[in-house]
Amino acid sequence: MPVAIRPRQVQLLNPLTSNEEIAAVAKALGHPARIHIVRLLLAKQSCIGCDIVEDVGLAQSTVSEHLRILRAAGIIKGEFERPRVCYYLNPDSLRPLAALLNAMFEKDSHGELSGSICCPPSDYKPTESPDQTGESS
Repeated sequence: MPVAIRPRQVQLLNPLTSNEEIAAVAKALGHPARIHIVRLLLAKQSCIGCDIVEDVGLAQSTVSEHLRILRAAGIIKGEFERPRVCYYLNPDSLRPLAALLNAMFEKDSHGELSGSICCPPSDYKPTESPDQTGESS
């Protein structure tokens, strides 16, 4: 599904955001169960841990580990409502990754990612010279 980008949504990359910070967020999102949890929280705004376990369909301990990884990356936050924890998304943690992706999509929308100066276009056909073919004159 293509991502539609509106010009007002494109943010400049913050040069103070380290590559490590963006990579940590991307790594935390690098598992289908964690994407499922993020989508669940996106749809419901917030969710109690036991509801997440039920919806994801994995063992409670497995879901707890996924929640721990998402919390450690700052993607989600949890508030204790004894005896449960209510989880919700922290969009600020995703802004650096979103800015990186938006910058890429913006360049692509202007045709600036359709090749590079070091890589020839896919329709480029080099002409063979005798020294390249191994034939001698």
